[in-house]
Amino acid sequence: MSDIPETMDAQVIREHGDPEVFESATLDVPEVDANEVLVEVAATSVNPVDTKIRSGFASGLCPDFPAVLHGDVAGEIVAVGEGVDEFAVGDEVYGCPGGLAGTTGALAEYAAADAATLAHKPDSLSMREAAALPLVTITAWDGLVTRADVSPGESVLVHGGTGGVGHVGVQIASLEGGVVHATASTDEKRALAEELGADHAFDYRRDVADYTDEYTDGEGFDVVFDTVGAGADNLGNDFAAAGVKGRVVTTVSRGEADLDPVHSKGLSVDTVFMLLPLIHDDHAGRLRHGEILDRVATLVDEGDIVPHLDDTDYTLDEIGDAHRRLEAGEHVGKITVRVKD
Repeated sequence: MSDIPETMDAQVIREHGDPEVFESATLDVPEVDANEVLVEVAATSVNPVDTKIRSGFASGLCPDFPAVLHGDVAGEIVAVGEGVDEFAVGDEVYGCPGGLAGTTGALAEYAAADAATLAHKPDSLSMREAAALPLVTITAWDGLVTRADVSPGESVLVHGGTGGVGHVGVQIASLEGGVVHATASTDEKRALAEELGADHAFDYRRDVADYTDEYTDGEGFDVVFDTVGAGADNLGNDFAAAGVKGRVVTTVSRGEADLDPVHSKGLSVDTVFMLLPLIHDDHAGRLRHGEILDRVATLVDEGDIVPHLDDTDYTLDEIGDAHRRLEAGEHVGKITVRVKD
């Protein structure tokens, strides 16, 4: 503990608004409570929830001002709290432990983290690559393995197949033996989806009946994994694309939708909200996050899951630019932020 400074550099927000609300600040290094570790942050990544908290759209999730945002983290443990046995000082870890009310975020040189939410970093990845994975990978795993329980040979439709959650979802569905179909907006993104393991990739603007006829002979998909949401319109497309007794899993389910197809087809509908264990202090849920990331680290080191990073390299002081890029939809792959050089 003697080598850990008393203060640290951070990027904070003191009010909600556009990316310009980020400002540099000097804060106290977080205290480490029982069952926590202190991580020297090397990198984080930008997720849509981070921009929603910053803008005020999801203000209820925001830490107290001055708020340190961002949940995804990769770094090195520099202190271990009482009751932590699975990690030691010097361990390289990754996870999504904070950035919400009641937690410390990753836009700072140090972050305190519930040890249950972390796993040892994949050996084959850089810190930036590891920081790109936690939130999206837990979401994709929960959606496709836990909820949909994809089986070999089943037809799987992944909406947003090159987005943060979607690009990992394509890989997980393929690993589970699914015949994977991905939607994407450009030729470049469709080629990437196929490179990641999709058997077929096509424009999301195509008529649902058209691609359902082409790829499932009109029977519908066994599993529809919607990482885009966009309200009731896309939920309606999900229901239309699913086959009889199909499973629809969505990461964004706000809005109203016609549930008649759910009844007439006997569909199951699940919503994945990865942050729930953090919001509700659910220890079992947090442990499960760490267990998923531990399993995924092995898959990454075996070459079965590969994070795809956007062709940018932001530093902590450029966090506003990173948020602008995500909100503009200009990125292909995960946007990451270096906190430590």
